[in-house]
Amino acid sequence: MPIMTGQQYIERIDALKTYISIDGKIVTGKVSEHPAFKGIIQSQAKLFDLQHQEALLEKMTYESPTSKQKVGMSFLQVLTPEDLVKRRHAAREWALSSQGFMGRSPDYMNTTLMALASASDFLKEKPNCFPEHLLKFYEYARENDITMTHTFIEPQVNRKRYYYEDEEVTIAAKIIGKTSEGLVIKGARLLATQGGITDELLVLSTNGYDEGKGFGFSIPSNTKGLKFLCRQSFVGGDSTFDYPLSARFEEMDAIVVFDDVVVPWERVFYYENIEVANQFMNVSGFQAYTLHQVLSRQIAKTEFVLGVVQSIVDTINIGDYQHVQQKVVDVIVPLETMKALLIKSEVDAQRDNFGFIRPDLATLQVAIQIFPKVYPTFTEIIQQLGASGLMSIPTEHAFAVDDGDLEHYLQSFKDKGEERVKKFRLAWDLTMSSFGTRQTLYERFFFGDPVRLSSLLYQSYQREHLVQRVEDFLKND
Repeated sequence: MPIMTGQQYIERIDALKTYISIDGKIVTGKVSEHPAFKGIIQSQAKLFDLQHQEALLEKMTYESPTSKQKVGMSFLQVLTPEDLVKRRHAAREWALSSQGFMGRSPDYMNTTLMALASASDFLKEKPNCFPEHLLKFYEYARENDITMTHTFIEPQVNRKRYYYEDEEVTIAAKIIGKTSEGLVIKGARLLATQGGITDELLVLSTNGYDEGKGFGFSIPSNTKGLKFLCRQSFVGGDSTFDYPLSARFEEMDAIVVFDDVVVPWERVFYYENIEVANQFMNVSGFQAYTLHQVLSRQIAKTEFVLGVVQSIVDTINIGDYQHVQQKVVDVIVPLETMKALLIKSEVDAQRDNFGFIRPDLATLQVAIQIFPKVYPTFTEIIQQLGASGLMSIPTEHAFAVDDGDLEHYLQSFKDKGEERVKKFRLAWDLTMSSFGTRQTLYERFFFGDPVRLSSLLYQSYQREHLVQRVEDFLKND
């Protein structure tokens, strides 16, 4: 099956009958019609439909090396610098469709799988490792346009550097047995964004010291014993006037519970190998490739934020104030910086030990330092510029029954009352609703703890030659 349509995606997710619990209730019937999921599923379906638009076909797809059919560009392995540019263009097209609010759009996980598959040689001839399983699953996902979510972290029981669970109490998912059918997994993991509305769950463990928690595999979301326990939905309602963002892009996050789940051997990539579990993500191009996709999304999102900011400025005519101009510039500067770093990562790309071209990791590590820090300031800028206007936001129904008061008294320099409120409700949903505050938290920690990311950059960034330059300068009479 080549690239699928949005309708095919919806039908496939509905057919899975995945175990999903939300607010203590198990989802029954079609998940695509559930209030918590229908908006995001419809938005995701539009991404797949974009792949079929004639004007975008060459940008969004490429010819599969095996089936010779059109497959998603986000699966493309990078053999040339031009391939990186193709991937960026496709990622941007999907990011523009969601304005960057879908952090787990399918291309993120497709990129993750592509990166791992491109480094599959690392697994060769290592104990309990099956590179052929990884390559076979990559091809399966590519040829069937599979959607995936993942879970990379353990529950926050005790954040001490070395914490060992009581063997009598299983919390973090681990291997509790091996049968002729496969590994038996019990326990829980965090934090599956879009959990329950994808075909597959990719699980990669980097526990560090416990063989029983060192594994990599993928299983269908409806696997027996697999449960997605969702948080409260942040969808405010169906109205895109009242909730322009949450009604469309609320992705949902879930705790994943493995209740004696059997992972078939053919779906196991590695297990009980601490060295591989700790190194594979770093040895592979995971960080470089995914950050390349992430930065493309963050740029699209920042562009949208800038549009919202300028809309507020124009609507209430505050652009002549210098402090307002400064706030707008405070969005422009990180936007242009991220755009430049994205291009630089491609210009400085190098071929890796596995024969593939990777964007420059150091450049992307610098870029990922920016967005988690500036995104919370974006919300502050919108709140400061919108001020009381973010409170005076009647609903769509209120305008429908209005006798003219709202339309008259809520008008602005540029817009009539309803149009003005529509813009300010967008700004509110972006920065002050439960959806908006979740977005801020999400972007703060999207690629991990910012302090840890800074430490990784400190440890990996090459600067010894610069110290040598200083020493050579001081020796030069």
